[in-house]
Amino acid sequence: MLETISLLFLSNLFMTFAWYGHLKYMNGKPLLLVIVLSWGIAFFEYILQVPANRIGFRHYDLGQLKVIQEVITMTVFAGFAFFIMKQPLKWDYLWAAFCLVGAVYFMFRGGLPHA
Repeated sequence: MLETISLLFLSNLFMTFAWYGHLKYMNGKPLLLVIVLSWGIAFFEYILQVPANRIGFRHYDLGQLKVIQEVITMTVFAGFAFFIMKQPLKWDYLWAAFCLVGAVYFMFRGGLPHA
């Protein structure tokens, strides 16, 4: 199960850079170039994401897998926003995290599905 979480974390690093990295590093470049480069980065996200979901589906149900993905996405995004984009962390990140904790609770309160 840790393999799934590790792959999802790595895939989110690539996806976050594909979606938002151009705002810092490619500002002023032609849009078509930015799109093509973002697709190239996203390719590596999919190389990690697809196996993560296949492996994870052996241990989690689909809703649980999605909630894990969203928690990882927000964690990676918060780190990216703070460390790379130099954005201040606001209280809104904390409130969003509390909402995600609620989502995790509801998706996992019945436990893991039995394989």
